[in-house]
Amino acid sequence: MAILEGKKVVIIGDRDGIPGQAIAECVVTAGADVVFSSTECFV
Repeated sequence: MAILEGKKVVIIGDRDGIPGQAIAECVVTAGADVVFSSTECFV
């Protein structure tokens, strides 16, 4: 049983770090439902 199974997740990635799309792929494999994913620049 996955820790995030059945949970809804909002993801905000970092342009110079880990992009939101990469985090989303990991979260989906853990069983979560991604409702929003974005990659932002925090300068």
